[in-house]
Amino acid sequence: MYEVIGSSTSRAFRVLWLLEELGQPYKHAPDNPHSDRVKELNPSGKIPVLIEGDTRLTDSTAILTYLADKHGALTYPAGSIERAQQDGFTQMVLDEIEGVLWTASRHTFILPKDKRVPELKETLIWEFERNIKNVMGRLRGTYAMGDMFTVPDVVLTQCATWAKVAGFPTDNQDLADYIKTTRARPAFRTLLDKIKQAKA
Repeated sequence: MYEVIGSSTSRAFRVLWLLEELGQPYKHAPDNPHSDRVKELNPSGKIPVLIEGDTRLTDSTAILTYLADKHGALTYPAGSIERAQQDGFTQMVLDEIEGVLWTASRHTFILPKDKRVPELKETLIWEFERNIKNVMGRLRGTYAMGDMFTVPDVVLTQCATWAKVAGFPTDNQDLADYIKTTRARPAFRTLLDKIKQAKA
Protein backbone atom coordinates (compact mmCIF):
# COMPACT_ATOMS: atom_id res chain seq x y z
CA MET A 1 0.00 0.00 0.00
CA TYR A 2 1.38 3.36 -1.03
CA GLU A 3 0.67 6.61 0.80
CA VAL A 4 0.61 9.88 -1.11
CA ILE A 5 1.19 13.03 0.94
CA GLY A 6 0.03 16.30 -0.59
CA SER A 7 -3.12 18.21 -1.46
CA SER A 8 -4.94 17.12 -4.59
CA THR A 9 -4.63 20.65 -6.02
CA SER A 10 -0.85 20.30 -6.07
CA ARG A 11 1.55 18.13 -8.08
CA ALA A 12 0.40 15.28 -5.83
CA PHE A 13 -2.52 14.99 -8.25
CA ARG A 14 -0.08 13.53 -10.77
CA VAL A 15 0.90 10.73 -8.42
CA LEU A 16 -2.68 9.96 -7.46
CA TRP A 17 -3.70 9.81 -11.11
CA LEU A 18 -0.83 7.52 -12.05
CA LEU A 19 -1.71 5.14 -9.22
CA GLU A 20 -5.31 5.06 -10.46
CA GLU A 21 -4.06 4.30 -13.97
CA LEU A 22 -1.90 1.50 -12.57
CA GLY A 23 -4.76 0.11 -10.48
CA GLN A 24 -2.62 0.23 -7.34
CA PRO A 25 -4.13 0.72 -3.87
CA TYR A 26 -3.06 3.81 -1.97
CA LYS A 27 -3.88 6.07 0.95
CA HIS A 28 -4.02 9.82 0.48
CA ALA A 29 -3.13 12.41 3.11
CA PRO A 30 -3.98 15.86 1.67
CA ASP A 31 -1.36 17.78 3.62
CA ASN A 32 -0.37 21.25 2.42
CA PRO A 33 3.24 22.28 1.77
CA HIS A 34 5.32 22.98 4.88
CA SER A 35 2.92 21.26 7.26
CA ASP A 36 4.66 19.67 10.24
CA ARG A 37 4.31 16.19 8.79
CA VAL A 38 5.53 17.21 5.36
CA LYS A 39 8.61 18.90 6.84
CA GLU A 40 9.36 15.74 8.81
CA LEU A 41 9.23 13.71 5.59
CA ASN A 42 10.87 16.26 3.29
CA PRO A 43 13.01 19.00 4.85
CA SER A 44 12.21 21.34 1.94
CA GLY A 45 8.54 21.20 2.93
CA LYS A 46 7.55 20.43 -0.64
CA ILE A 47 4.87 18.02 -1.80
CA PRO A 48 4.19 15.39 -2.96
CA VAL A 49 5.86 12.72 -0.88
CA LEU A 50 5.33 9.05 -1.64
CA ILE A 51 5.71 6.61 1.22
CA GLU A 52 6.32 2.94 0.51
CA GLY A 53 7.15 0.96 3.62
CA ASP A 54 10.10 2.70 5.25
CA THR A 55 11.01 4.57 2.07
CA ARG A 56 9.98 8.08 1.16
CA LEU A 57 10.31 9.58 -2.29
CA THR A 58 10.00 13.21 -3.31
CA ASP A 59 9.61 15.14 -6.60
CA SER A 60 6.52 14.25 -8.58
CA THR A 61 8.31 13.36 -11.81
CA ALA A 62 10.77 11.08 -10.03
CA ILE A 63 7.83 9.38 -8.29
CA LEU A 64 5.92 8.93 -11.55
CA THR A 65 8.99 7.46 -13.24
CA TYR A 66 9.62 5.07 -10.35
CA LEU A 67 6.03 3.83 -10.23
CA ALA A 68 5.75 3.38 -13.98
CA ASP A 69 9.05 1.48 -14.08
CA LYS A 70 8.19 -0.66 -11.08
CA HIS A 71 4.81 -1.72 -12.42
CA GLY A 72 5.89 -1.94 -16.06
CA ALA A 73 3.16 0.30 -17.45
CA LEU A 74 2.63 3.83 -18.81
CA THR A 75 6.25 3.99 -19.88
CA TYR A 76 8.69 2.62 -22.40
CA PRO A 77 11.46 0.38 -21.04
CA ALA A 78 14.52 2.06 -19.55
CA GLY A 79 17.40 1.98 -21.99
CA SER A 80 15.20 2.05 -25.09
CA ILE A 81 15.21 4.81 -27.70
CA GLU A 82 11.49 5.30 -27.04
CA ARG A 83 12.21 5.84 -23.35
CA ALA A 84 14.82 8.47 -24.15
CA GLN A 85 12.28 10.22 -26.37
CA GLN A 86 9.63 9.93 -23.65
CA ASP A 87 11.98 11.39 -21.04
CA GLY A 88 12.88 14.17 -23.46
CA PHE A 89 9.22 15.07 -23.89
CA THR A 90 8.73 15.06 -20.12
CA GLN A 91 11.70 17.37 -19.63
CA MET A 92 10.41 19.68 -22.35
CA VAL A 93 7.07 20.02 -20.54
CA LEU A 94 8.82 20.63 -17.23
CA ASP A 95 11.15 23.26 -18.72
CA GLU A 96 8.82 25.09 -21.08
CA ILE A 97 5.42 24.77 -19.39
CA GLU A 98 5.79 23.93 -15.71
CA GLY A 99 8.78 26.27 -15.31
CA VAL A 100 6.74 29.21 -16.57
CA LEU A 101 3.78 28.36 -14.33
CA TRP A 102 6.01 27.86 -11.30
CA THR A 103 7.70 31.22 -11.84
CA ALA A 104 4.29 32.88 -12.04
CA SER A 105 3.20 31.20 -8.81
CA ARG A 106 6.35 32.26 -7.02
CA HIS A 107 5.80 35.89 -8.00
CA THR A 108 2.08 35.75 -7.15
CA PHE A 109 1.90 34.17 -3.70
CA ILE A 110 4.96 32.08 -2.78
CA LEU A 111 7.85 34.52 -2.46
CA PRO A 112 7.82 37.20 0.26
CA LYS A 113 5.87 40.21 -1.00
CA ASP A 114 8.94 42.41 -1.22
CA LYS A 115 10.63 39.85 -3.50
CA ARG A 116 7.76 39.44 -5.99
CA VAL A 117 7.73 41.05 -9.42
CA PRO A 118 4.05 40.91 -10.48
CA GLU A 119 4.87 42.58 -13.80
CA LEU A 120 6.56 39.35 -14.89
CA LYS A 121 3.21 37.68 -15.50
CA GLU A 122 2.60 39.45 -18.82
CA THR A 123 5.90 38.12 -20.16
CA LEU A 124 5.23 34.67 -18.72
CA ILE A 125 1.84 34.51 -20.42
CA TRP A 126 3.48 35.38 -23.73
CA GLU A 127 6.10 32.69 -23.13
CA PHE A 128 3.46 30.13 -22.16
CA GLU A 129 1.45 30.70 -25.35
CA ARG A 130 4.59 30.35 -27.47
CA ASN A 131 5.78 27.26 -25.61
CA ILE A 132 2.45 25.44 -25.55
CA LYS A 133 2.24 25.79 -29.32
CA ASN A 134 5.69 24.22 -29.58
CA VAL A 135 4.85 21.40 -27.18
CA MET A 136 1.57 20.54 -28.88
CA GLY A 137 3.37 20.49 -32.21
CA ARG A 138 5.63 17.77 -30.83
CA LEU A 139 2.84 15.31 -29.99
CA ARG A 140 3.37 12.01 -31.78
CA GLY A 141 -0.33 11.15 -31.98
CA THR A 142 -3.28 11.05 -29.62
CA TYR A 143 -0.84 11.24 -26.72
CA ALA A 144 2.66 12.62 -26.28
CA MET A 145 4.30 9.43 -27.50
CA GLY A 146 1.62 8.30 -29.94
CA ASP A 147 -1.14 5.85 -29.11
CA MET A 148 0.22 4.92 -25.66
CA PHE A 149 -0.58 7.06 -22.63
CA THR A 150 2.67 7.67 -20.71
CA VAL A 151 4.20 9.70 -17.89
CA PRO A 152 4.51 12.99 -19.82
CA ASP A 153 0.77 12.93 -20.51
CA VAL A 154 0.10 13.03 -16.78
CA VAL A 155 2.46 15.98 -16.34
CA LEU A 156 1.18 17.94 -19.34
CA THR A 157 -2.49 17.48 -18.46
CA GLN A 158 -1.94 18.58 -14.86
CA CYS A 159 0.00 21.61 -16.09
CA ALA A 160 -2.93 22.53 -18.34
CA THR A 161 -5.23 22.53 -15.31
CA TRP A 162 -2.69 24.57 -13.36
CA ALA A 163 -2.51 27.09 -16.22
CA LYS A 164 -6.27 27.56 -16.30
CA VAL A 165 -6.46 28.10 -12.53
CA ALA A 166 -3.56 30.59 -12.73
CA GLY A 167 -5.31 32.64 -15.41
CA PHE A 168 -3.09 31.62 -18.30
CA PRO A 169 -4.68 31.26 -21.75
CA THR A 170 -5.66 27.66 -22.47
CA ASP A 171 -7.60 28.29 -25.68
CA ASN A 172 -4.99 26.67 -27.92
CA GLN A 173 -7.18 24.27 -29.93
CA ASP A 174 -4.63 21.48 -30.00
CA LEU A 175 -4.32 21.69 -26.22
CA ALA A 176 -8.10 21.78 -25.78
CA ASP A 177 -8.54 18.66 -27.93
CA TYR A 178 -5.70 16.90 -26.15
CA ILE A 179 -6.90 17.46 -22.58
CA LYS A 180 -10.45 16.54 -23.58
CA THR A 181 -9.02 13.12 -24.44
CA THR A 182 -6.73 12.73 -21.44
CA ARG A 183 -9.30 13.95 -18.93
CA ALA A 184 -11.84 11.48 -20.32
CA ARG A 185 -9.73 8.52 -19.23
CA PRO A 186 -11.58 6.34 -16.68
CA ALA A 187 -8.78 6.62 -14.11
CA PHE A 188 -8.90 10.41 -14.27
CA ARG A 189 -12.68 10.47 -13.80
CA THR A 190 -12.43 7.98 -10.92
CA LEU A 191 -9.86 10.17 -9.18
CA LEU A 192 -12.02 13.28 -9.54
CA ASP A 193 -14.94 11.40 -8.00
CA LYS A 194 -12.79 10.28 -5.06
CA ILE A 195 -11.57 13.83 -4.48
CA LYS A 196 -15.13 15.17 -4.51
CA GLN A 197 -16.27 12.49 -2.07
CA ALA A 198 -13.38 13.25 0.28
CA LYS A 199 -14.36 16.93 0.34
CA ALA A 200 -18.08 16.25 0.84
